[in-house]
Amino acid sequence: MCRNIHTLHNFEPAATSDEVDAAALQYVRKIAGTTKPSKANQEAFDRAVHEIAHITQHLLDDLVAVAPPKNREVEAAKARERAIKSGRYAAA
Repeated sequence: MCRNIHTLHNFEPAATSDEVDAAALQYVRKIAGTTKPSKANQEAFDRAVHEIAHITQHLLDDLVAVAPPKNREVEAAKARERAIKSGRYAAA
């Protein structure tokens, strides 16, 4: 659905509230079809982001993992390597 929404469950360290908020914002942007709502829709947009972030945090708090947590830095390095191999990004 949204390529900018990343998995937040089962990472060490755990997802921060900023990461949860960013995922909620990306979700609402995708559903609304806009990155910047009109003034008439701003309140509904902001409320949706807040509520989705809130319920997302509850979900993350309640999920149980059977696998050991993944290391964020290792997973980010793997993602960069995949992006370079696919040609989406140049090697730095």
